[in-house]
Amino acid sequence: MASFLDKQQAGATRSSYAKIITVLIATELVGTFESAMIFIALPSLMAEFQTDAATAGWAATSFLLVAAASAAICGRLGDIYGRKKMLVIVLYISVVGSIISFTAGSIIGVIIGRAFQGAAGATLPLGLGIARAGIEKDKVPGAIALVAAVSFIAGAGGSLVAGVLLDLGNWHGLFMVSGILGLIAAVMAMTMLDRSTGLSKDDRRIDYIGGLLFAPAVALVLYGVSNAAAWGITSARTLQFVLGGLALAAIWIWWELRVQNPMINLRLLKTNKMALTQLATAILSVGPLVAAQIIGPMIMLSPAGFGVGLGLSPTMGGLVIFGAASVAFICSPISGKIAAKVGARRSLLIGVVICVIGYGALFWAQYSVLSYIIAINVVFIGTMFAYTAFPNLVAESVPVENTSEGMGINTVTRTIFMGVGTTVTTMALASSTVEGVGVPSESAYTLTYTIVLVTSLIGFVVSWLIRDRKNGKRAAGTAAAGNEDLVGAVES
Repeated sequence: MASFLDKQQAGATRSSYAKIITVLIATELVGTFESAMIFIALPSLMAEFQTDAATAGWAATSFLLVAAASAAICGRLGDIYGRKKMLVIVLYISVVGSIISFTAGSIIGVIIGRAFQGAAGATLPLGLGIARAGIEKDKVPGAIALVAAVSFIAGAGGSLVAGVLLDLGNWHGLFMVSGILGLIAAVMAMTMLDRSTGLSKDDRRIDYIGGLLFAPAVALVLYGVSNAAAWGITSARTLQFVLGGLALAAIWIWWELRVQNPMINLRLLKTNKMALTQLATAILSVGPLVAAQIIGPMIMLSPAGFGVGLGLSPTMGGLVIFGAASVAFICSPISGKIAAKVGARRSLLIGVVICVIGYGALFWAQYSVLSYIIAINVVFIGTMFAYTAFPNLVAESVPVENTSEGMGINTVTRTIFMGVGTTVTTMALASSTVEGVGVPSESAYTLTYTIVLVTSLIGFVVSWLIRDRKNGKRAAGTAAAGNEDLVGAVES
């Protein structure tokens, strides 16, 4: 890393570049670790609090919903009041969340703490905004590449570290480590970053109403649906939550189309390609893009001999996930090359097909460790293809001046519907359990794989309907336009 910093620092002082990059890496480690660690811990939370997968899954869902809102709102607040100030604030909120979860004596307390931790979802947009302001323009892409690489490795390693901590102690250790990481990152941001100024009062426009409505709307619907089995599908309580959430969602859509500076510019969805891209993102996020993160640890850590389970330790489970993510990362340039040559639509279609093959293999490999490892690697490769295709599809779908907004819409769509997918997947796993053990039964996994297959097929059809670029000249122009605004796109 030192040699990389030496090469990049020309035009900016060595200390300023090194400080900014160091803080960016530290802050992104917090958000990425907190996002990844919970999936490997779900079986432990289920055992600790004697609860089912649907309830424990809210420890992941609550984080994702708040993270989406935080990224959208706090990024804008950073522009207005200063990015350094907002970065420190969200890190301290995250630390408070770790303390709440660490001291919680119930699964509800853990879920509340995870919601506070979701504030760390704003670390990347705020950090990259700081980089754009503090580093020379021609050095910013290198900074982004470094932070993105560290972010991915941190996400892959988060499961491994969490597995080791679970083996050494219990789930409390995860929140102790995340709290310490958040505190260290906050102190580093306070002491190492220069003060950042905000916008003038004339430019201080922010869509507070839009930011405050959309996450609760989704949460209300999900909470009603996840409790429908216990309350009854047609019970008054279920309908109150579901219909209340849908009403809030309708108000949010009306508001976003009405306000001059919306949090999410829904007007961009008027084009066929952009609308279908977001629809494909939503459908695939509910199914194949998130299911493996939940199914994987559940199968690996469930005891062998009781339904579906390999009986691996948390450390071994984390190592398997880390290895699969690393293989997917190595294969990611292939998706980019396909997108550049024949369009991102083809890359997305290939990714969906690979995911279906991988999940099919998982269904038959859930009793063999070696077969399971091969299958999970295939799933992760397909997922990586999809992840790299979405930004390219957005860049092909919107004008250059709207690239950042388009990327922001796609990021929020993916995060929100991964939260939806977490709830759907954990509900399916909780639909049938092995008596006396509490782990999901074979029929529960069959239902889960069916949901993944259905969403994959629907996502494939929607992706197929996305129009390809008409000619090479337009493709080259779009690629150039996308590269020109790459920093803004990634920041959003």
